[in-house]
Amino acid sequence: MEILLLILASVLLISLISFSGALTLFLSKRKINSLIPVLIAFAAGTMIGTTFLHLLPEAAEINDPEDLFLRVLVSFIAFFIIEKLLHWTHCHEGSHIHSFGYMNLIGDAIHNFLDGLIIAAAFTTSTEIGIAATIAVIFHEVPQEIGDFGILIKAGFTAKRAMLMNFLGALFSVFGGILGYILVGNIDGFVNILTPFAAGSFLYIAATDLIPQLHEEKHPIKSWLSLVIFLLGISLMYYLSLHSH
Repeated sequence: MEILLLILASVLLISLISFSGALTLFLSKRKINSLIPVLIAFAAGTMIGTTFLHLLPEAAEINDPEDLFLRVLVSFIAFFIIEKLLHWTHCHEGSHIHSFGYMNLIGDAIHNFLDGLIIAAAFTTSTEIGIAATIAVIFHEVPQEIGDFGILIKAGFTAKRAMLMNFLGALFSVFGGILGYILVGNIDGFVNILTPFAAGSFLYIAATDLIPQLHEEKHPIKSWLSLVIFLLGISLMYYLSLHSH
């Protein structure tokens, strides 16, 4: 029961991150543009750190080596396919901008559901890994939710409705967390599959989405700053790994 409460607390906290999109109403566009690269760099570092310092070492203890690598690879491919399908759907929405807004909400709900599964996998492995995964997801979610909020406003939603719809989509992480907890408790060995799944998903998001965005920065000082922040994210996960044993 304690694990379930930790999972619920984490996914509810992540759901509340959906309101971070409202920052665009209070901060200037210049400040938002300065904030997002910092968050992305830190998110990339925490996700890479969580993958290699928490999830994979733990998964290696409960999986045969051949099974572990195959499961991480399958997870990586699965997230590539999911992203392809979501992008393909968006591209076929034509000129109906309002429809695009709803498609964005559907895609976001799917991602949030998967985040819930990942959090469940992490906490059923250990509390420390659950905390590390939650931190990584939070810092990934903030810039994503800011972007999603902007998409909904562009699609014709009012600010109030955009915040509400974003929050409803974010609540799918709660469903994912509960389902993950139930499956782990009722299917023998399911955590052996779910932990590599979480590792593969974090690796995919960091490697294909976050890190490429860091390479887009051409200003030398800002580029080096993003590297430092990226390393700080990894360092935080390393610090947590030292205190998890």
